[in-house]
Amino acid sequence: MRINLAGVLVDDQEKALRFYTDVLGFVKKHDIPMGADRWLTVVSPEDPEGTELLLEPSGHPAAKPFKDALVADGIPWTMFAVSDVQAEYERMRELGVRFTQEPTDMGTVITAVFDDTCGNLIQIGQMKS
Repeated sequence: MRINLAGVLVDDQEKALRFYTDVLGFVKKHDIPMGADRWLTVVSPEDPEGTELLLEPSGHPAAKPFKDALVADGIPWTMFAVSDVQAEYERMRELGVRFTQEPTDMGTVITAVFDDTCGNLIQIGQMKS
């Protein structure tokens, strides 16, 4: 068994696609119309056949209060691995990304948390060697 799909609830799929590709560097994998919404996934360019991230519309009534509560408490929705948190932090800040947590040494990992502009906080992490 393996994980092949994970999702993140987004307020606007088109806006999310731009952010996740243009800013984060993911690559669009699937874009299939599904009525008013789309089956829209992105992947890492480092592993185009790997785990897909579904940019899931957050239209369900439970989505907004759930997402709002996580953001209010400073809890990231998910975490992406990077090789150098400080370098990613600086690159993304130059692109206008708002961070709620600057790079922080957490013992075995260095993390930072940013706003994905689509209603979520996302964490990036680097394992320390």
